[in-house]
Amino acid sequence: MTIKIVTDSTSDLTEDFVQTFGIEVVPLSISVNGQTYLDGIDITKKEFVTLLTSSEELPKSSQPSVGYFEETYRRLLNEPETTHIISIHLTEGMSGTFNSARTAAEMVGESVTVINSQFISHALGFQVMEAAKMANEGHSVEEIVTRLKEVREHTSLYLMVDTLEYLAKGGRIGRGKALLGSILKIKPIASLADGVYTPVTKVRTHQQMIEYFKKQFIEETSSFKVKAIGIAHIEAESLANKLKDTLQKVKNIPVTITETSPIISTHTGPGAIALMYYKEQG
Repeated sequence: MTIKIVTDSTSDLTEDFVQTFGIEVVPLSISVNGQTYLDGIDITKKEFVTLLTSSEELPKSSQPSVGYFEETYRRLLNEPETTHIISIHLTEGMSGTFNSARTAAEMVGESVTVINSQFISHALGFQVMEAAKMANEGHSVEEIVTRLKEVREHTSLYLMVDTLEYLAKGGRIGRGKALLGSILKIKPIASLADGVYTPVTKVRTHQQMIEYFKKQFIEETSSFKVKAIGIAHIEAESLANKLKDTLQKVKNIPVTITETSPIISTHTGPGAIALMYYKEQG
């Protein structure tokens, strides 16, 4: 029995991992200046940031169609020995991707299980990686789904936005509030609580952000074993490395740093940085 794992392009997985475990990555799309690009296929992350900062209009992201998912599921199920698909996607609180996948799964039948990760970026990737490893080891669908629920419940994500411009463009905050915040150099920090963008505090400097992230990390992991840490950023590699160094002084485990997908960059803008980790009882 072979269980195939499907995810989407916001999962920030490394190409090596995708290839090693045969993960199917379904791309979201981005439209800007009259052109539509498939995330990770037609445009690189750096090329997109250039478009993002030079365009007067905010790029629009779109979830894969139901038809695209249906075609993907049927193609995978036609492969020899494939008996089931587990399809894991970014939170439905930020995209319709999960609903498109679920509708397609209903059309295909009981051979597809669709999961709302309630996260994005590495925090979504943690679940995909766990599912892929367990499928490779021969675990059942039920065992994998149960384990993913545990990973989800023990995952944290904190995001700092460096400029309020893109939150204003996307309608998340008013332009007056964005202007005042820019004058005061306010940098909002949010979490994903039950898959929904939830403001938690504000800082004015990057050092204050690092201290806040460090405090949350220590409080939430003090009596646990940290299984993975991921940092995603948009043109903030130096800051990401400073955060990594700070965290590794607390718990000396590997930290994965990536530039995140255009889908996330659209809503946060350059300079944004997110910390994600998951833990379990030691």
